[in-house]
Amino acid sequence: MKEERRKRKLKVESGSMPIRDSLTEITSRLASVSDTPALDASVLLARIVDRPRSWILAHPELTLTDEQQDRLHESLARMQNGEPFPYVLGRWEFFGLEFDVTPDVLIPRPESELLVEKAIAWLQKNPTKINVADIGTGSGAIAVSIAVNVPNAKILATDISIKALQVAMRNAEKHGVSERIEFVECDVLPHPQPSPSGCYAISRWERGVNLLCANLPYIPTNTLKHLPVYQREPTLALDGGEDGLDLFRTLLNAIPNWLAPNALILLEIESSHGKQTTQLARQHFQNANITLHQDLTGRDRLLEIQL
Repeated sequence: MKEERRKRKLKVESGSMPIRDSLTEITSRLASVSDTPALDASVLLARIVDRPRSWILAHPELTLTDEQQDRLHESLARMQNGEPFPYVLGRWEFFGLEFDVTPDVLIPRPESELLVEKAIAWLQKNPTKINVADIGTGSGAIAVSIAVNVPNAKILATDISIKALQVAMRNAEKHGVSERIEFVECDVLPHPQPSPSGCYAISRWERGVNLLCANLPYIPTNTLKHLPVYQREPTLALDGGEDGLDLFRTLLNAIPNWLAPNALILLEIESSHGKQTTQLARQHFQNANITLHQDLTGRDRLLEIQL
């Protein structure tokens, strides 16, 4: 039995094993690092050969070239060393779109789609309200998804990380919306005047933001250090300070002068922060309609502030 497994391993390494057997072998190697090893194996192979996953499954007789086999082994080694699967792939799906991702950006997650759904629905109901701000844009998943689905939207996308903004700009170009998204490197929102960091206010946005979206770092520092995501995704995009609310306070203090009348604010939150974020919002916007929305698991996920 051991000899048979050894021969199969050698065949994988030589690139001569049919893809049906490669899938079995890859699935086995991923079993200890993935909750869905069979799915990940087929997705990884599809990425390696640059074909749809359905094509891979329909061509079990395929054998990999030596170059493809080298890429496969490198990818498997990275995953077995703890690197998240989306970073190994270099891309990830969000809101039906494919986004480039690197270790410089947070991996887009399904729970953030709730924010995008609410944003798109509101903009479609208010077609004259086209100025949108996406604070802490990361990979640009939220800004790009909104721009793709609302063709008249003009979006300001900010991030403190220039490397993250570079990824976001690539994604905007990839989906043909770069002309409608303005990317600015700054902490939360640009300063009113030019600064050494290059942050500045842009005349379009001084006229008022109609919709402000933000998926800010919201995990308390001590909690983050005990989570599997720690040091696997950028800490800058996860660490929300001692109680997880540092960036929310900064944003809520900064935005009143940026908002147009009757603006909408959508903030993704940590599921245990519903009460605290609601209280913060009420302190800044006493007359607003404030609503907590739950994600598909029934957890508090989105704070809506309608002015």
